[in-house]
Amino acid sequence: MASSSSSGLTFKLHPLVIVNISDHYTRIKSQSLPPSTTPHAPSASNVADAESSSPPQQSPRVFGCVIGVQRGRTVEIFNSFELLFDPLTHSLDRAFLEKKQELYKKVFPNFYILGWYSTGSDAQESDMLIHRALMDINESPVFVLLNPSINPAQKDLPVTIFESELHVIDGIPQLIFVRSGYTIETVEAERISIDHVAHLKPSDGGSAATQLAAHLTGIHSAIKMLNSRIRGLNHYLLAMQKGDVPVENSLLRQVSSLLRRLPAIESEKFQDDFLMEYNDTLLISYLAMFTNCSSTMNELVDKFNTAYDRQSRRGGRSAFI
Repeated sequence: MASSSSSGLTFKLHPLVIVNISDHYTRIKSQSLPPSTTPHAPSASNVADAESSSPPQQSPRVFGCVIGVQRGRTVEIFNSFELLFDPLTHSLDRAFLEKKQELYKKVFPNFYILGWYSTGSDAQESDMLIHRALMDINESPVFVLLNPSINPAQKDLPVTIFESELHVIDGIPQLIFVRSGYTIETVEAERISIDHVAHLKPSDGGSAATQLAAHLTGIHSAIKMLNSRIRGLNHYLLAMQKGDVPVENSLLRQVSSLLRRLPAIESEKFQDDFLMEYNDTLLISYLAMFTNCSSTMNELVDKFNTAYDRQSRRGGRSAFI
């Protein structure tokens, strides 16, 4: 396999593709695991015999297609969908592929099948059979490979994009996989979704203080980043005013358009709406505090009445005796 591609194509990979492949692999792996419940506890000898006789279970591989657009020398992979794979013949279900392609074409008319994806540590020889089978749909398909094994020391994404090139090896022309570089491209909806997934509530519930601290930390980081960008823009405009940097009219128009939006929050209507929302928030906070105090007072009164009733009963029995 060659080390790098020489096609000159630029690949842009969207996070949705990585999430889809990871979800596909996780579901298939969880379904392939044997049941863990047993009717009785096995003996140590039975466990040893079972471990020695049964081979180690291999991680399942998943297969699917990647779709997107190609504009000149730029290939942008937007989405993916799953495919059915026959492990005996090492082939894909073409009828299922054509059906899925027809359905996706109705929803995404501008997207085309750019290639396919799978999981594993590296490309295998049998993968070329699948790659060749898709060449009637796309004459130069791409192969996106996700490595599901966890390597804490690895800092890069465990995703590799392969292209196919015709090389002459020992006088015989052969089609081989070559690695290609890529960049991660996101749109606004993907950034919001990934941020939501990254800040999901932990499975153990977590305390309210922990969730509030995480929320405030995120707001603080956003304000800090906004402040640094405003300072940078301010320094750039001052340098432009002094003549240290050339004047860019397009940038000045954008800054002027941005500044025109600021007086909108200083109008009387905004102040009235803001004060109304602020007062409503304070009122809800006061009501919540009063409700909490009333509940605490009721619990205290109930405890006092219970103690008083017990004391009265004891006094009555002693007088009777």
